[in-house]
Amino acid sequence: MNIPALIEPETDPANDYLLVRDAIEFVSGQWRDQPSLEDIADHVGLSPARLTALFRRWAGLTPKDFLQALTLDHARTLLRNCASVLDAAYEVGLSGPGRLHDLFVAHEAMSPGEYKSGGSGLEFGYGFHPSPFGEALAVMAPRGLAGLGFVDEGGRQAALADMMRRWPGARFRQDPALSAPVVRRVFDPLLWRPDQLLRIVLIGSDFEVRVWESLLKIPMGGAATYGAVASVIGRPKAARAVGAAVGRNPISFVVPCHRVLGASGAITGYHWGLTRKRAILGWEAGKSA
Repeated sequence: MNIPALIEPETDPANDYLLVRDAIEFVSGQWRDQPSLEDIADHVGLSPARLTALFRRWAGLTPKDFLQALTLDHARTLLRNCASVLDAAYEVGLSGPGRLHDLFVAHEAMSPGEYKSGGSGLEFGYGFHPSPFGEALAVMAPRGLAGLGFVDEGGRQAALADMMRRWPGARFRQDPALSAPVVRRVFDPLLWRPDQLLRIVLIGSDFEVRVWESLLKIPMGGAATYGAVASVIGRPKAARAVGAAVGRNPISFVVPCHRVLGASGAITGYHWGLTRKRAILGWEAGKSA
């Protein structure tokens, strides 16, 4: 539902994503007409000045720059520039703001037995928390963050059920105090510190874990194709299987499955919705600029 035109809501960070989402959906449907800033602002019920302030506050970009970051031409440029980065993923000397998020994540894989048993004997704590991309659900394993998803139209129960089906043998208990500090660290660039690693636990098949580990090598502000990921893990003919594994990634944003694009640079396929994928890519473009 659109906000009536000319209503100027008070600054509310929790509401920013809802307005940005509406703007992205509008432009995604009207991009051939190249809507003006005024057109977009009118659609979300803000003045052009307030819309510009919103985008700057939320992503560090103007609306024009943000939307340019989501275009096909820009995506193709990201893919060209990222090819060599994937091949030499953590090369000595590679640094800068775009690497902070990647370098502050330490990961380990759950044992094959724990994965095959569906997490039997494990206890996960979970909590729902605000994020720059709508309400987030975080799932904590004994050794670190195991799941991060988003709450959409289906509500909290649907989001939780989506996580629980991944590890049907595990016990789940609500513990927002456990997950809240982790969620703050995930979404606040000021807390991305290589000397204070965020620990994540990858729970999947051997093939899935290899795919997810490769995603961690795609730098923030960059992108890769499914085929490129398949080549990096030594399975160049397995692009379709890679796509399936990317779709099953349970730790959104941190394990950046949103940085995988179609061969043409098209923004395709995201478990938590294409609008959110576009929003994350645009947000990252601002943070890594």
